[in-house]
Amino acid sequence: MQIYPMQYVIVDIETTGGNPTQGGITEIAAILHDGDQVLDRFHSLIDPQRMIPNFITGLTGIDSNMLEGAPTFSEVAEELHDFLRGNVFVAHNVNFDYSFIREALKLAGIEYNAPKLCTVRLSRKVFPGFRSYSLGRICEHLSISIKERHRAMGDAEATVELFDRIIKSSPDVIFQTLKKSSGESFLPPHISKERFLEIPEGTGIYYFHGKNGQVIYVGKANDIRSRFKGHFSSSSKDKMRLYNEIHDISWELTGNEFLAFLLESLEIKRLWPKFNKALKYNSLNWGLYQYEDGQGYLRFQVGKNSANLKPLLEFEFHSEGWKYLMDQVEVYQLCPKLSGLHKTVGACYDFQIHKCKGACCNHESPEDYNQRVLQFMDSIVEQDGAVMIKQMGIYPNETAFLYFEKGVFAAYGFLNKEDAFTDETEILQNLKKVKHLPETKYILRSFLPKISLNQILVVK
Repeated sequence: MQIYPMQYVIVDIETTGGNPTQGGITEIAAILHDGDQVLDRFHSLIDPQRMIPNFITGLTGIDSNMLEGAPTFSEVAEELHDFLRGNVFVAHNVNFDYSFIREALKLAGIEYNAPKLCTVRLSRKVFPGFRSYSLGRICEHLSISIKERHRAMGDAEATVELFDRIIKSSPDVIFQTLKKSSGESFLPPHISKERFLEIPEGTGIYYFHGKNGQVIYVGKANDIRSRFKGHFSSSSKDKMRLYNEIHDISWELTGNEFLAFLLESLEIKRLWPKFNKALKYNSLNWGLYQYEDGQGYLRFQVGKNSANLKPLLEFEFHSEGWKYLMDQVEVYQLCPKLSGLHKTVGACYDFQIHKCKGACCNHESPEDYNQRVLQFMDSIVEQDGAVMIKQMGIYPNETAFLYFEKGVFAAYGFLNKEDAFTDETEILQNLKKVKHLPETKYILRSFLPKISLNQILVVK
């Protein structure tokens, strides 16, 4: 008995790697099913036109000798497309097989789009309660034999039997999953639609968890649910790995983008998740250092940060520190040679054009020169005071307070607008302290132009 007036093509492929834009297909099996029985089969070994890694040969048994004389993908592309066209694409972890097939067809000049069904997701709904839903495990649980594991036709035939049991046990699951309104096709295999609908649409940070609960990715978003969906809209190598490894998601709402940026930075530094590439390094590698030379002149130098010395200021790049110091030399009429900007013997070039007062050649006394140096250093201290910035809270009746010391994020909290706090000190006592992370001063810099003066409180 045919369940619905549609046909399904159950597909399995073997490849040289995990990236659909770089890995090559070595074997394809596709089995046509009408919802009741198998109608036809397609199978071919494929010459990937690249080396097959030893570990792939060890897994599949496919080596270069076996593929000698096999067609390239482009040579079977039209025949395969005719077999797939007009049918629902079904596979175990469907996005893997689908992305490889679609990319390979695209390279052959054929555009391919089809509705998809994932037997991992379907199995979770129809046969709940198993610890693992890998093809080997689910077939073991359901007593489905796999004749040739990790070969395309062997795995495809096992997937057909699994699909046959799913469609006969719960045909409505197939129908509901295929409905466009269900919106589940993008979901990773271990994330249910119910869990997805629990994800808030608010602003905050979110955590992707692996199989054992460990955090494997931290992100921020103005709309966490929408951002979650966006993660899996492409089929790059890293996206596919994340797609397969994510088992759960958790989140923390912030109410505003500024705090989300700050907390994301802190959490990536704290957890070092495997899928986060940004911020996995100490970006403030350079510092502005001050010292006194043997003649009593106060000097400056932009140099690499050192664990033994505390810089006056920190910078992400050497060029940033250099530019900052050049500007201050201009403002305070400092000597570029004593500031580490010129490496000349004798007087600096600026003295020759009357921009430097001659500290570099003893034309100006250390006492006179150092007065301007101290004015510059005082300006740094004034810049690095403590401020509190008000932002939107999570709920309409609250305000978020973000506290910065010397430009670095130090504490935050959410306070009800009805609460009467007499001064900044009382507010500060109700905030949660965070770990010192110098990089957060760059986030402050980027958001300051967006913040009005009435949102900033100077803490004395």
